[in-house]
Amino acid sequence: MQQAPETPSGLVRLDAWLWAARFFKTRALAKSAIETGKIDVSGQRAKPARQVRIGDAVRIVRGEETLQIEVVALSSKRGSAGVAITLYREDEASRILREQQRAQRVAERSGYRAPEHKPDKRARRLIQALGDLDAL
Repeated sequence: MQQAPETPSGLVRLDAWLWAARFFKTRALAKSAIETGKIDVSGQRAKPARQVRIGDAVRIVRGEETLQIEVVALSSKRGSAGVAITLYREDEASRILREQQRAQRVAERSGYRAPEHKPDKRARRLIQALGDLDAL
């Protein structure tokens, strides 16, 4: 496995680091997530140009997931997924909670089955009648 490239100054912009760590597909998406308050660094709301340091605690909200991570290495260049994983360490409690929430969402969706085909004429009339209970 490759080692994460270290930056010479020891500091990296938050939006660039989030992109390099593969939390977002583009820097623009990372920047908009930061600006909308979905990223906290050390318990404080951050700006895209904030400098990330090794040891910073970052909270990331992506959709229905919340990740609590610690910055382990710095990089402003996007590499492979193997390199991206070496840039951070996820909190164990955060990982367990995230997996439980994911399992719960899967369980909630397990009862739904999409119809195999379009409704026929009789089924469409019954569906329309549901909207108008007096039609039955």
